[in-house]
Amino acid sequence: MSETPGIAAAYYADRAVMERTHVVENVRLARDTYRVRIHCPTIARRILPGQFVMLRLAGWDDPLLGRPLALYDTVLDADGQPTGIDVVYLVLGKMTSRLSLFAPGQEVDIWGPLGNGFAVSQTEHLIMVAGGIGQTPFLAVGLESLSRKRYGEPAREPGNVKRVTLCYGVRTAELLAGADDFRTAGFDLRVSSDDGSVGHRGFVTDLLRDALAESNGESREVYCCGPEPMMEAVAEICRTANVACQVSLETPMACGVGICFSCVAQVRQPDGTWDYKRTCVDGPVFDAEKIAW
Repeated sequence: MSETPGIAAAYYADRAVMERTHVVENVRLARDTYRVRIHCPTIARRILPGQFVMLRLAGWDDPLLGRPLALYDTVLDADGQPTGIDVVYLVLGKMTSRLSLFAPGQEVDIWGPLGNGFAVSQTEHLIMVAGGIGQTPFLAVGLESLSRKRYGEPAREPGNVKRVTLCYGVRTAELLAGADDFRTAGFDLRVSSDDGSVGHRGFVTDLLRDALAESNGESREVYCCGPEPMMEAVAEICRTANVACQVSLETPMACGVGICFSCVAQVRQPDGTWDYKRTCVDGPVFDAEKIAW
C-alpha cells in the first residue's frame, strides 16, 4: 500500500482500463521532445496528476512491451468534459522513435490510470523541481494546486497553495519543452541549463536553494521528478531545510500493474527496516526521505 499522504486508494490498477484507441495529434515541443494527444475519455475522467499510463503501438510486436508515460494534462471538450490526455515524451529508443512519426488516426494500445500520483498539496508555496523530461507531470500538478483545473472522478478538492514555482533544469536550450504552457498556467518558471544557453548556468538545485531562501513566512513543500542523482540531491537539500519532499521515480517498468516486479525500489518501512516496493503500484510517488538512494 502506498504511504504517500493524502492518497485515498492504494492500487489504482484496480481502476485501470485498457483500450485500443487513436492519436489525435502529435506535435514537436523541443528537440527530440513531442506531445501526443490520445483519445481516451474513461482514462481522462479518472486520471490524477502524477499518475501515468502504459502506451504500446498497436499492430507492432517490436517492442512488445508498453512504455510508461506520465500525464501531462487532460483534454476537455466544449462542455468541459474530459475526452483524452496529453503525454510528453523524449525520443530515446525504438518505441518513441516510431511514435514520433505517428499521425492523427493511427492506433495505440493504452492502459491506465496507473500509480498513486502526487497528493493534493496543503502548503502555501509549492516548489516543483524537474530535470530532463521530469517536467512532464507538473503541468497538471500545478494547475490543480492553483485551483485552475480539477482532476479525478469524483474531482479532488484543491489544497491551500497560493503560488507555484517550477525549477526546470535542461542540458541545453533546445531541450526546453513546455515553457509557454507553464507560464500560461501561472507558474513562476525558473530555468537552468548545463551550458548556459538558457536561464541560469548550473544545476537546477541552485534554483531550488534560491526558492527555499525566499520563504516569506510561507509554508513550503517540494515535488520532484527527474534523473535519480538530481532527485537524491533535492532530497538532501529538503532534509537539511526541514521541508517535506515527494519524488516521482522514473524506474523502468514492464507491465505497469504490479505483476512483473521489474520496477522495485528500496523503501524504508515505519519500523526502520527496508523493503522493496513496486514503483508502478506503490509509487511512482514516494516520500523522499524513505528512499534508499
